[in-house]
Amino acid sequence: MVSVVMSVLNCARFLSEAVESILEQSFREFEFIVIDDGSTDGSGSILDSYGRRDPRVRVYHQQNRGMADSWNRGCGLAQGKYIARMDGDDIALPKRLMWQVEFMEKHPEVAVLGGAVDVINARGELLVTYPNPIGDREIKSALLRRCALWHPTVLMRKEVLVSVAGYRKAAVDAEDYDLWLRIADHFQLANLEAVVLKYRVHPWQLSVRKCRQQALSMLAARAAASSRRDGNPDPLESVGETTPAVLASLGVTESAQQVILARECLRWITILCRASEYSAALNMVTDVFRSSDWKGAERRVISELRILAARLYWHDRRFVRSALNAGHAVMKRPIILGRPLKPFLRWWNTVA
Repeated sequence: MVSVVMSVLNCARFLSEAVESILEQSFREFEFIVIDDGSTDGSGSILDSYGRRDPRVRVYHQQNRGMADSWNRGCGLAQGKYIARMDGDDIALPKRLMWQVEFMEKHPEVAVLGGAVDVINARGELLVTYPNPIGDREIKSALLRRCALWHPTVLMRKEVLVSVAGYRKAAVDAEDYDLWLRIADHFQLANLEAVVLKYRVHPWQLSVRKCRQQALSMLAARAAASSRRDGNPDPLESVGETTPAVLASLGVTESAQQVILARECLRWITILCRASEYSAALNMVTDVFRSSDWKGAERRVISELRILAARLYWHDRRFVRSALNAGHAVMKRPIILGRPLKPFLRWWNTVA
């Protein structure tokens, strides 16, 4: 009934917990296809040990070929009616597959089904529960601005994935977003309201390490979707990899690229801070300011980046740098001086 497909690259520290969360599913009629994409940290040995113990686990080792190739290989090997995605650093809730199969069997018009997630840190501590839009119309509206389906939560019909030719390398590091947009052209999407996965935030994950490329590829996927809606050919069909020059050729100006890059960096730095990964957050904000990618960002975003930098430098006991960044934040957006008054004003409104 279900083929669970997972690609693994150096996930040893979290891998056992991820694999066992699938093997312990209440729904039992599945195969578990795992592509070891050239891991060097012992992940391959961990996977082989599960393959020897459980006949549902099928492990394939390869030299590093990237996520799109790995997912396409795994999905190509899948024999199930449905393909469930899973990542090597997350945790599936025990009834995830049961809930999703039951929904899909009752709703044949839905091609892809996701769900809500509990965001956790590297230690497994809950940070926030993150819902997503539920219905097809709401999801498609949200997709115009962001990815409204969490990739490791989805269950999709294999025939649909085959009909759109799977994942594309051109949208490297945002292959899932590009896939949902292409599927949305022809099919319905849905999310379960229930939490189906614990999504782990940590400094080693792709969205942190490849934030810049992911943002560029999201812009490319969005531009390609717009082109298709206008009845034009898909421009990414003839592109090997998304670059700033490719985006410019698609009509995405340099300033528009910088706006999105800065927003995405701000989002992930904020997430890392919430996960108490202060060192990784500081490294990321330092890289942002060393580059020129953020120069055309909105004043609000630049100010927020400077405030975060000030807090991170203060946490690192680098007080002069902290003060300098706080000063830059105020010069960029003086209104932030009113922030300390907000708690007092909220209190005053309750007693006035």
